[in-house]
Amino acid sequence: MARIAAKLGAVFYVIWGIVHISAAYGLLKLGQSLDPGMVQARVFQDAWNILMSALAVIVIGALMNWRNSTTGYWINLILVTLLDIAFVLFVIVPGYAPLWPGLAGPIAWVIAAFFSTLAFTARHRTAFPAAAGNVAKKEKEKAMQR
Repeated sequence: MARIAAKLGAVFYVIWGIVHISAAYGLLKLGQSLDPGMVQARVFQDAWNILMSALAVIVIGALMNWRNSTTGYWINLILVTLLDIAFVLFVIVPGYAPLWPGLAGPIAWVIAAFFSTLAFTARHRTAFPAAAGNVAKKEKEKAMQR
């Protein structure tokens, strides 16, 4: 179950990355329509930052989350969460982008986070006291049956 969840999480991180490559392209086009100056430069910088983040999330998703890597789990979870919270707060909530396709990235983020967390907790269940207690209880019951 953990392997399937890890792979589903990785797939949705890759989807998130593809959505954001498209968003970066949209920002590039927007920047090209602006007069040269600080606003255009900042839009180009934002396009670059989103593109590089999307590529990083795709690579980490494909190489690390796919294998249920602890490091990959934390990198993508934190990176995508920080990026999408800002997008939701500063773009979606004020209504500067339509809900669709605006919510495509955040939906992919939530699904990726759900499945990768499911895989992570299954792999590291002994790190959580309740799960460790259940494992110890089952082992004790098996020992008593012998």
